[in-house]
Amino acid sequence: MTREDPAAGTTTRHITCVLCEASCGLQVTLDADQRIQDLRGHADDPLSRGHICPKAFALQDIHDDPDRLQRPLRKIDGEWVQVSWHEAIEHVARRLHEIQTAHGRDAVGVYLGNPNVHSLGALTHNLQLVRTIRTRNVFSATSVDQLPHQVVAWMLYGHQFLLPVPDIDRTDLLVLIGHNPMASNGSIWTVPDFPQRRRDLASRGGRMVVIDPRRTETAKVADEHHFIRPGTDAFALLAILRELLAKGDRAAAYIDGLDRVREAVEPFTPEVAESVSGMRATAIVDLADALWSAKRAAVHGRMGLSTQAHGVVGQWAVQVINIVTGNLDREGGTMLSSPVIDIIAKGIIGPGKLGHRRSRVRDLPSMGGELPVSVLREEIETPGEGQIRAMVTVAGNPVSSTPAGDRLGAAFAGLDFMVAIDFYLNETTRHADVILPPTAPLERDHYDLIFHTLAVRNTARFSEALYEPAAHQRHDWQIARDLTLALLRERGQRPSLQQQARLRLSPRRQVDLLLRTGSPRTSVRQLTRTPAGLDAGAHVSRLPGRLWTKDKRIDVAVDTVLEQVHALAAAVDGDATWRPEPDELLLIGRRHQRDNNSWLHNAPRLTRGRSRHQLLMHPGDARERGIEDGMRVDVSSTAGRVQVEVALTEDMMPGVVSLPHGYGHDRDGVAMTHARGLPGVSINDLTDPLRVESVSANAVLNGVPVRVTGSNGIDPRTVDKHAEDFV
Repeated sequence: MTREDPAAGTTTRHITCVLCEASCGLQVTLDADQRIQDLRGHADDPLSRGHICPKAFALQDIHDDPDRLQRPLRKIDGEWVQVSWHEAIEHVARRLHEIQTAHGRDAVGVYLGNPNVHSLGALTHNLQLVRTIRTRNVFSATSVDQLPHQVVAWMLYGHQFLLPVPDIDRTDLLVLIGHNPMASNGSIWTVPDFPQRRRDLASRGGRMVVIDPRRTETAKVADEHHFIRPGTDAFALLAILRELLAKGDRAAAYIDGLDRVREAVEPFTPEVAESVSGMRATAIVDLADALWSAKRAAVHGRMGLSTQAHGVVGQWAVQVINIVTGNLDREGGTMLSSPVIDIIAKGIIGPGKLGHRRSRVRDLPSMGGELPVSVLREEIETPGEGQIRAMVTVAGNPVSSTPAGDRLGAAFAGLDFMVAIDFYLNETTRHADVILPPTAPLERDHYDLIFHTLAVRNTARFSEALYEPAAHQRHDWQIARDLTLALLRERGQRPSLQQQARLRLSPRRQVDLLLRTGSPRTSVRQLTRTPAGLDAGAHVSRLPGRLWTKDKRIDVAVDTVLEQVHALAAAVDGDATWRPEPDELLLIGRRHQRDNNSWLHNAPRLTRGRSRHQLLMHPGDARERGIEDGMRVDVSSTAGRVQVEVALTEDMMPGVVSLPHGYGHDRDGVAMTHARGLPGVSINDLTDPLRVESVSANAVLNGVPVRVTGSNGIDPRTVDKHAEDFV
């Protein structure tokens, strides 16, 4: 909806922020020159309720960024040359076709980055492009993030996107594991305005408990925080489950398999869990008692739980704890949404299947049609049938965000051909032969197909583009459409009528059709006339009818998971990654409210203030190594070595260190244009692609053994020039 004030020469618009999962509603005032005069949270939005975080203010920075690409680039004789859209699209289609003709369809790999789920056009059209490429070598950011969460949803509920979220607005006890919504605004849980929702929880007498190896921003506002050794969360959760099952169970009538689960978790006493995890046995018993006695409770595990060696067991235990306490599908417990556009019921996202295919080199399983990204480099470098010789990356920066990223960058450099759909030159796209830049967030319409499904309230909001793109620009859906059609022409094929309809129908038209058949029914026109969108109310009970299992029942005794539980019980006294060598520490990542993975590091509004790139270390660990605050240190692992300044803090559990995710933009002395002068190193130069989660093969990014020493040959208290400039 647009509201003009002729006297002031201003226009007020309402849009959606697409820079994180919170999807906050924004109110924007434009001056006569169409510059943003004022930007604030939309107070009447029923989901975000006026909340806004610092990232929203970067939307204008992205739009105005001189580094943002707007025209296609082609690398000719090692130099970037601006070319027409027609030339770029035809060249890409021709090269991909040549490579697949010579080496087979799997010779082309595809990587889809996180921003794809924040773009309506990417969601409506990129799938058709991937299907047209016809490769089995498809990868995405899912397998460095939430894959165990989705695998467990598929195992228990029959669909990878049946992901129950905490009903925070009605709960009495909220337990978060490896989860920092004060910084993230929620993740696999769209919970904008978390700070106020946490205050509301306290005001009605509720409590919040956080389990994390770092005293995070969320832990600092919790009623209880328990340190836990990285990679051992499954032990503490299995012990909590054991304590609960000893009390009985309050599971619904459609739950099967609890007797087998009770038997499997018996070895995990609180004392055993403490010996492995470091979480006190008394705290485990007390938390189980609290979950059992709470009228309404919700347990949720996030990235810190998924990106470790036993993430599937941990996420499974979280779900079973909610089931046993009777809090699944219950007000104030964990609930499934009722989105106006139901992407599950309409088949927009398939149910998924684990192990439908296996990777060529290491025989790791696929999930939902994607292979784990930890195998990408070896699939490029290992000769033989199915070797990847060309890559298509879409809004992704795997060189920064996946294990051993520096080695993956070297593999990209050796490809026969590479195309990137991205509007920045970054660590990954620098290796491309062609870059096809889509429009930026303020230049495109948006409807949140994904995050309405994960939201704490059922709402619908359509966001019209704030600015019209220039004639020389293309939306991501137009790039996908044109490249798909060009590939078909190269093969001498004609698109089917169904393909033509899907490709030529704009995202706006597709959403309108879905809204008109949604529940409740509405339309794009109606939503654009209502700045706050549609409020469809709080979550309601959906089970067992919402289940995708054949018998509409939940069998918690998943054989694959119970095998892992038995293996963990047998490994308690053996060698394991949770027992590092005496001189090793365990590395974890971290995120910041002013970051978005590997980008936004050149947004002026977000890079001001104190630097936040340092290695966090407990003072006791530093003293043992002769390390002082601010010293420059070497951090090494089996995968690599980096140098970075250290910051000492008792917010870290002893034996644990932390580096932020998404830094490290100055590679080989070449600073990327999207991060001018920002200091830091990439944590993923230390993570090892050979270390993967035991069931899903998700990358292990937490609990990585490292050694930390003073930098050789360098005054350890010297701070590099970049850091001085930044501060």
